[in-house]
Amino acid sequence: MKKILLTISLLFSTYLIAQSTYIHCGKLIDTNNGKVLKEMTIVITDTKITAVKKGYIQAVSDQDKTINLKNKTVLPGLIDMHVHIEGEYDKYSYTNRFSLDEVDVAFKSTVFAKRTLLAGFTTVRDLGGSGVNISLRNAINKGIVIGPRIYTAGKAIATTGGHADPTNGVRKELRGNPGPKEGVINSPADARKAVRQRYKNGADVIKITATGGVLSVAKDGSGPQFTMEELTEIVKTANDYGMITAAHAHGAEGMKRAVLAGITTIEHGTLMTDEIMDLMKQKGTYYVPTITAGKYVAEKAAIKGFYPALVVPKALAIGPKIQNTFGLAYKKGVPIAFGTDAGVFPHGENAKEFGYMVEAGMSPIKAILSATSVNAKVLKNNTIGSISVGRLADIIATDEDPTQNIHTLENVSFVMKNGVVYKE
Repeated sequence: MKKILLTISLLFSTYLIAQSTYIHCGKLIDTNNGKVLKEMTIVITDTKITAVKKGYIQAVSDQDKTINLKNKTVLPGLIDMHVHIEGEYDKYSYTNRFSLDEVDVAFKSTVFAKRTLLAGFTTVRDLGGSGVNISLRNAINKGIVIGPRIYTAGKAIATTGGHADPTNGVRKELRGNPGPKEGVINSPADARKAVRQRYKNGADVIKITATGGVLSVAKDGSGPQFTMEELTEIVKTANDYGMITAAHAHGAEGMKRAVLAGITTIEHGTLMTDEIMDLMKQKGTYYVPTITAGKYVAEKAAIKGFYPALVVPKALAIGPKIQNTFGLAYKKGVPIAFGTDAGVFPHGENAKEFGYMVEAGMSPIKAILSATSVNAKVLKNNTIGSISVGRLADIIATDEDPTQNIHTLENVSFVMKNGVVYKE
């Protein structure tokens, strides 16, 4: 009997010994301190990092796995603060909303999610879609679908006729009278109800369209579209529910109002003034530039028929200005959070943004930090953004050192999320 109990005890003890993975890194980017370390080992057990040590440490058990990245540069999984994971703009986008069912959108979104993860982006903030993005997030969290960790806004919030009014550009008998449930508000009370509806729907963050936009079928691309009272109520209610906020904004007045209301991030920020830059520094408001999207829409606007006629002049006027605005804001000391607006351009090409940021004057290491430790801070998530003990094992690798060649991030060669290898 004692022998049987001893055997069972030994088997049970063996079962309890968790298998670990040892990653040998030729170089490792320490995003806590902005340094590049050489010849390091990362130890991972289950989903988390359990050790980060100098030198190439050998596995202690035959059950452990070793991954050789000695000729790579290793860094935390990247975080994109502005994507639209449900879709991808093309010349059919404006008619697809009349022909595609929600199920069609859902199936396509799984393709975009996987492509994003394999590009090295292990976490994204989705800033508006049909609501399918909430179901996609849940499916990824359950392991049903392969994709990045998603913080989603569900549907964005607009005013009647504003940039995110879902009925813009349709004939009058189809417009109806969308309200807070659909993301359209016209008073502080509506604003409060719209935020609460998003919370009820399962959104993680709140996205508003503080000014007109480029790709909506509406004439104005930069004017303010919310009153100060509406903005204040949105931010206050979001804060009550523990949700960070994002404001799409091109024009100065709408941007200024959003910053004064306490918005967490300004998206695009095209016509940002010195006054607004100073205000953002004072309030701790982050700027998410989305340079890649600006360049893409300007390029595609030159192709006849790619965008509706009403969109073309806005794309040509706004798109080319974002990179210059980013350069000025960065030099001024405005806090920068990495974000691309992927979905406006093809998903998976998110890392092009790094090159544009560096081109505009940001150092490669600062650009990398903006997409790792900085974005983790904005999301209030202390489990991602760095390769540190206790953090989730979101790890990627590049063939070259991105602090020397930033464009190597456009072709990552290794992707791990939550301790699971998706690209090797």
